[in-house]
Amino acid sequence: MILSDTRSGTGSGDGRGRRLAMAALALTASLGLAACGGMPDNRSLYSVKQPVVERTNYTLDVYTGPGGLPVNEQRRLAGWFDAMNLRYGDRISIDDPMQSQATRNAIAELAGRRGILISEGAPVTAGYVDPGQTRVIITRSTASVPGCPDWEVKSDANYNNGTHPGYGCAINTNLASMVANPEDLIAGQTGTGETVIHTSTKAISSYRDQAPTGEGGLNKSSSASGAGGN
Repeated sequence: MILSDTRSGTGSGDGRGRRLAMAALALTASLGLAACGGMPDNRSLYSVKQPVVERTNYTLDVYTGPGGLPVNEQRRLAGWFDAMNLRYGDRISIDDPMQSQATRNAIAELAGRRGILISEGAPVTAGYVDPGQTRVIITRSTASVPGCPDWEVKSDANYNNGTHPGYGCAINTNLASMVANPEDLIAGQTGTGETVIHTSTKAISSYRDQAPTGEGGLNKSSSASGAGGN
């Protein structure tokens, strides 16, 4: 009886231990799969976090007359420009059904005082321009990097040898914040076609062509003044 009880107890302990071992193995496997699911999968050095440029159009309808833009409307437009804090990178366009050159000149003068030129053409805006009015449009672009910072990966395992999801967030966010004209992130400034090589190398050529300071030899000095002092 004692032997039978001992064998029964031993068998029960082995079964319980086997079940605990299987549960631990299943838990380890599930944790491993969860870790694999959170690993980076971008195996290139190209950052998926890139600046996004967004354009916003702001409009103001001003009343016009045969002579162009009246004085009171010029003051209202100037106040709107000041309130919008015009800056480098903003574009101003005019939607004038009458195509009045006098109106365009008046608006261009107000914009020129703030360092902005009038752009050719006008973007499509909501609504219609009523007769006797002209729509002034300010197009402002902003740059940002959506999804930054990105800390979605919680595991240190990186069997895919991929870059972190937040890779590129710092440099691209700084670039988007510091660029003077966000439109330059889409297409850079075009050149004028004029070469400036001679201008840029003028200082270098002047330095190279200059004669060395010691080329003329050392200046002769007399010791008579020193002897007279003694």
